[in-house]
Parts: sequence; structure tokens; C-alpha cells
Amino acid sequence: MVTSVSHSTSGIGVGDLVRHKAPCVRPRAASVRAVSTIKNLDLTFSTRKPLYLATPERAGFGFLRRDGTLSAIKPRGHDFKCEAYEADRSEVPEISPEQARSDAAQRLKIGIYFATWWALNVVFNIYNKKVLNAFPYPWLTSTLSLAAGSLIMLISWATRIAEAPKTDFNFWKALAPVAVAHTIGHVAATVSMSKVAVSFTHIIKSGEPAFSVLVSRFLLGETFPVPVYLSLVPIIGGCALAAVTELNFNMTGFMGAMISNLAFVFRNIFSKKGMKGLSVSGMNYYACLSILSLFILTPFAIAVEGPQMWAAGWQTALSQIGPNFIWWIAAQSIFYHLYNQVSYMSLDEISPLTFSIGNTMKRISVIVSSIIIFRTPVQPVNALGAAIAVLGTFLYSQAKQ
Repeated sequence: MVTSVSHSTSGIGVGDLVRHKAPCVRPRAASVRAVSTIKNLDLTFSTRKPLYLATPERAGFGFLRRDGTLSAIKPRGHDFKCEAYEADRSEVPEISPEQARSDAAQRLKIGIYFATWWALNVVFNIYNKKVLNAFPYPWLTSTLSLAAGSLIMLISWATRIAEAPKTDFNFWKALAPVAVAHTIGHVAATVSMSKVAVSFTHIIKSGEPAFSVLVSRFLLGETFPVPVYLSLVPIIGGCALAAVTELNFNMTGFMGAMISNLAFVFRNIFSKKGMKGLSVSGMNYYACLSILSLFILTPFAIAVEGPQMWAAGWQTALSQIGPNFIWWIAAQSIFYHLYNQVSYMSLDEISPLTFSIGNTMKRISVIVSSIIIFRTPVQPVNALGAAIAVLGTFLYSQAKQ
């Protein structure tokens, strides 16, 4: 579709322009107030597609009279013509082969991050549960996990495998409340898994979005769209159904998972508010968080359990399991750090929405794999509650955006 406007007028001298003080417009564009102000024009145009104005070659220049009509100055022997052409939406911008290869490499990188994150998390949960079954001291187990990660990163920085972060007092000051919340959440989750099945702990932990919305709403005064509030219904309902129908329900395990949810919500809030503007990579950020959490947790672990209990439990576990128990301890400590490190590294590459979806899928993989490996008895109604809770978590991640 082409719309043409032809409007002829008599020639005007330069003196007329000076006398009327009319603004001259460059030859490349015609000054037009509105289509409705141009009289005696028969126009047909479409609003379905955007219009692009084309400047005719050798066109004159024009101005508006005081009565609103258009006057154009043209070279003798030529008409003033304004043409509008529809944009062709069928044209797709060409992507260079280099850009296509770059996008494919980025997608592959994110896929590797996700697969590694889920696999490491599943392995950690398996070995963590094995250790806790044989050595029921969650405070020491949590401390060893943080110690292993701190040692790995200190060695990486010393050998220049990884670049050490540039930090100052303000960085560690801002990180302190994040580390406190992280420590509480980590210990509470480990206590939960020492009392109940891994699958049950993760079903309850899928209710973390509900805590996030409630805390943000009532303590921070934030408001959310209605779909976000509606997504909490299946989360809370599914968790409640799973808890009521859990065959091996334990109040300590249940409360540990709930406290872990609340602590991790505050960790995210403190991290968002306190760490804003501080540039540290995801890997180094988690490393610093682990080191500070280790210093916070160690004295409390000694006070709550103590070396005497640990020594007695260690001997019992070695006598029952054998040398494999040492491997279990090392595996759960190392894999805990690795899966968290990969998750923080992935945040540098993906959006929060993609991360939330990946976290939901990770929880599903942990629940299913733990049920299969540990042969956890599950009633159909219990499985239904878990499915509803996880579905609610997914809906929440969609509605939050």
C-alpha cells in the first residue's frame, strides 16, 4: 500500500518568506501538523502496519500557514510529493553465522550449568543422608560442609586457579547478616534431614516462596500482583497435605525445614539490600559467604554437640560402616560446596526467572531420586501433595515476573 499526497501551489519569492517570518524546513523533510489539517485531500491509509515516510528526490520545502493549510515551495516544474510505505513484517533480520554460533554456545553453557547443578545436588543429598543415618550430628556435619568449601576456595586463590576477590571492610560488613541467615538455614535443613526423609524435607522446602511473599508483604511493605498470591494456595496446600500424610513424620524435622525456609528468605533479602553495588563474581561471593558462615557456626557447633559426642559417634560409625564412612563424609562436604558454587555461578549467566525454574526442577530431581535410592515409602496422597506443592512453586516463579 502506498499513500501519495500531491499539493500544488504557486511560487513564492524569498522576500515573502522574510516578510512572513515563516520557518524554513530543510529539504529532506516536510513539516506537517496533522493529516486532518490538509484540506481537499483524498487519503486512504492502513493502521495495521507501521508507516515509514520516504523523502522524494529534488523535493522542495514547505511551511504551515496561519490558517492551518499546508504551503510548499517547490522547484519549478515539479510537484511536492509525500509518500508513505508500509513496513514489511515478514522480513526477519539476518543473523550472522558468528552470532548464531555464539548463541548456541551460550545455550549449551547454560544447559551444562543446569545439568551439573542438579547432578551435584542429588549426589550431595544422597551422601548427606547416609552420613546422618550413621552419624546423627547435624551441627558437625554442617560445619564440615562449610569447612571443605572454604578450604577449596582458599587453595584456589593461593594457587591462582581462581582470581581472588577484591574486598574491603564494607564488603564483609554487608555480608555479615547474609552469612548469619545462611548459617541458620544450612544448619536447620541439615537437622531436618537427620530426622526425616530427604524427600519430605525438600517437599517442605518447596514452600519457601510462601515465606518470601509473607515476609516481604508484612515486614517490608511490598505488594505483589494477584496471581502471585494465588500461586501460594497450591504451595501451602500441597505442603500441608504432604505433611499430614507423611508416614515417618517428625516435628523436629518439620520445624527444621520451616526454619530453613524462613532463614533463606532473609538471606535473599539481606543479600539484595546489602550487597547492591558490590561487584563480586558468583563463585567468589559464595566462597566469602562460606568462610564467614564457618566462623559463625563453629563455636555454636562445639557448644551444642561438642568433641566428646563427636568422638563417640565417629567410633560407632566406623565400626558399623567401615572406611567407607570417611569417604561419605568427604563426599557430602565437597559436593555441598560444589553444587552451591555452580548455582551461584549460573546466576551470572541466566535471569532470575530461569534460575527459579531450574531450582524447581532441581527439587523434583532430588525428591524422585531420594525416594528411589532410599526406597522411601510414599502413599499416593502424599505424592499428590508433593506434586501440588512443586507445581505451585513453578506457578509462583511465572507469576512473580
